[in-house]
Amino acid sequence: MRDLAGLAAELLTMHDDFVVLPTAWDAWSARALVDAGFRAITVGSHPVAESRGQRDGEGMSLDDALDAVGRITASVDVPVSADLESGYGAEPRELIGRLLDAGAVGLNVEDTVHAQGRMREPHEHADYVAALRAAADEAGVDVVINGRTDAFARPDLHGLDPLEQAILRCELMEQAGAQALYPVRPPSAEAVSAILERVSLPVNVTAHPVSGTVFGDLAATRAGGARRVSFGPRLQAALTDSIAELVRPWR
Repeated sequence: MRDLAGLAAELLTMHDDFVVLPTAWDAWSARALVDAGFRAITVGSHPVAESRGQRDGEGMSLDDALDAVGRITASVDVPVSADLESGYGAEPRELIGRLLDAGAVGLNVEDTVHAQGRMREPHEHADYVAALRAAADEAGVDVVINGRTDAFARPDLHGLDPLEQAILRCELMEQAGAQALYPVRPPSAEAVSAILERVSLPVNVTAHPVSGTVFGDLAATRAGGARRVSFGPRLQAALTDSIAELVRPWR
């Protein structure tokens, strides 16, 4: 049986300095990343949905998402953090319980509720994060909550200044008990730096395995102040290009 409390503590400790958590979508990709030397991984909703022939943005059900997470955690011995979108409509206690049942010890949770075509209000999302934190504490596992905001990605859903919204939402999620923050699709390194000036938690940026992050390569990303890196759908997309190159001579 997986020692969930121990794995959660291990994952949290990795955030003390700088951590790259590459993104898997099935057991094969998870094993490949661990075999490559990574000590923890994330599971991305977008690549999982692609692998299942479904749509990201809550086109999967919670059962679908956790089926993939469970298969991944059963295939590797390292801590696993799962992207569960905005929670698929689940109450916080249910979401944490089912996440732990699937063997994961980290959680991405975003403020865009795709099924309702809206973005949670800043305090509403912070309250959801706080309830997740309380549920994890009740379960006795320090689940590493990576609080995500789509303030940059979906300004149409809030209608306000994206940077101001990203900063506000990150500050509120920090106060609510998140242990990392994920403002997706920042327009520039300067935008991330502005958030870093206002929060103390590790900030997650998305990387393409070849072209890097909004800061640049690994060294530039670390120097820029980000402390957590994941790939989102970009590793899977890069592999898609590589597969096309490999098989093209056989058409």
